[in-house]
Amino acid sequence: MTDPTMRPIGTIHTPWAEIADCPRNGRQPQPPPVCRVRLRPEYVEGLQGLAGFSHLILLYWLNRATAAEMVFVPPFDGRPRGVFATRGPRRPNPIGLSVVAFDGFESADTLLVRNLDCVDGTPLLDIKPYLATTDSEPDATMGWLAPHATPRGS
Repeated sequence: MTDPTMRPIGTIHTPWAEIADCPRNGRQPQPPPVCRVRLRPEYVEGLQGLAGFSHLILLYWLNRATAAEMVFVPPFDGRPRGVFATRGPRRPNPIGLSVVAFDGFESADTLLVRNLDCVDGTPLLDIKPYLATTDSEPDATMGWLAPHATPRGS
């Protein structure tokens, strides 16, 4: 088996210059700021048909994340947790994922989105439409995070 290779298809532009400036998740702050996703010219054609979707899934490379930590203590929990039981950025493959609100196109190569939590200049790996019929799991449970969950809209 060969190792996978990835090439960024674009760049994410946010108001946050440093990791410490980023919100812990894309739902903070309220209201979430508008961010821009700019595609490289060779991928712009792939945006055909995206208009009309209210939400998108963005996959991106957390290029400023430090070395992977297999076990660490989340800042709000106090107990050691495995990296795969968290959404922390220090992963073997630092891939970020966000479901974002899609506010439309600023130009042919630039999308306007909200609910991101990454630094300005983050490399974009992929865009997928969010499908409520298949991507939503209303009965999903949150394991050890359940006591820390904040109800939506709070």
